[in-house]
Amino acid sequence: MEYSVLKFHISNTYKFGYDLLYEHIVKSAKDFGIVGATVYRGIMGFGKSSTHISTSKLWELTEKLPVVVELIEQTEILLQFYKIIESQIYETPKGCMITIQPVEILLHKASAK
Repeated sequence: MEYSVLKFHISNTYKFGYDLLYEHIVKSAKDFGIVGATVYRGIMGFGKSSTHISTSKLWELTEKLPVVVELIEQTEILLQFYKIIESQIYETPKGCMITIQPVEILLHKASAK
């Protein structure tokens, strides 16, 4: 079986409806049956349309920071999920970058219940 990692590079402030976009992606992935998702928050970054570099500083009240949503699953399942979420991403007026790369899973162990 071929596995890949699907990554959404967005901002932590982007919205989809009333939800934050990264929350919407994770909830949608869970509903779709993706086995797991992780959201990483960056401390510094910029994008294609950025006019400045966003950075995490203790004195800033609001922080617009980069976020990466990472999903690892069978490649075919990720591509099916992407076809569904793609139109929703296009509905948002903000920019983003989405990548997919093959991965080799060495261990995938569920916790004991």
